[in-house]
Amino acid sequence: MAWAPCPCLVTEDAREALGGKLSSIALPIESFGVSHKGCVRDHNEDNYLIEPQTGLWVVADGMGGHEAGEVASASIVDHLATIGIASSAPDLRARFEDRLSRANSEIRDISRSRGITIGSTFAALLAMDGRFACLWAGDSRIYLVRNGVIFQVSKDHTEVQELLDRGMISAEEALTWPRRHVITHAVGVSDELEIDFQQGELMPGDVFVLSTDGLTAHVSDAEIEAAVISATPQAACRSLLETVLARGGTDNVTIVLVKIGGGRNGALHSDRSGAESLAR
Repeated sequence: MAWAPCPCLVTEDAREALGGKLSSIALPIESFGVSHKGCVRDHNEDNYLIEPQTGLWVVADGMGGHEAGEVASASIVDHLATIGIASSAPDLRARFEDRLSRANSEIRDISRSRGITIGSTFAALLAMDGRFACLWAGDSRIYLVRNGVIFQVSKDHTEVQELLDRGMISAEEALTWPRRHVITHAVGVSDELEIDFQQGELMPGDVFVLSTDGLTAHVSDAEIEAAVISATPQAACRSLLETVLARGGTDNVTIVLVKIGGGRNGALHSDRSGAESLAR
């Protein structure tokens, strides 16, 4: 499915986001995550973070080879794990940007010391005071399933997406384009960090899916929608992972699901979260 703006979102500059007056609605949240090295790779360079009390969920897909990618993705989640409890939405945004900047600097230092270029994509969901913010770099994705319809919130930072945007190739050609996996933005590849951002109001029943490209290489948007729409995050994560592995699992795969309580997509238990790391 070609990327299109989600009509329920408002795009703003990352430094201005989450700074306005926010609603005070408190919604119960249930989340779960899985990560697997896949069927081909000998180790897992993905990492993820689930911090429901902080209001933060992250997936990161390292690149660089020879386990260097794992170092890059771990740097992102390790720094973001130190955010702690924010006093306000602007404070949460500021803490996130600060920790991500620190990770970028650390990865750059590691690259220089090793004489190689390493980096990591990431996709993050922040939720506070009835609002959410999605931030990303690279081709790790964020989906929102709302009222039974799936939207791709993030837009891939890849060469093939740029060609699609310019009308130089068709969606069909993009599926087999030789350089379709070439990333244009990532953490740690440049001194200047480039990320994209979208935000919106949380709605009861919303389901967010954060994933590395190991999922979307094997599972369509429609299949993701079907898997998450009536299942718990734990069941949906495991189902999607099983599908990826059954279809060859050509890359590491990491999936994090975040489900907002109430609404059409099912009632939730409050403040439950979990994580699994399989065959890491």
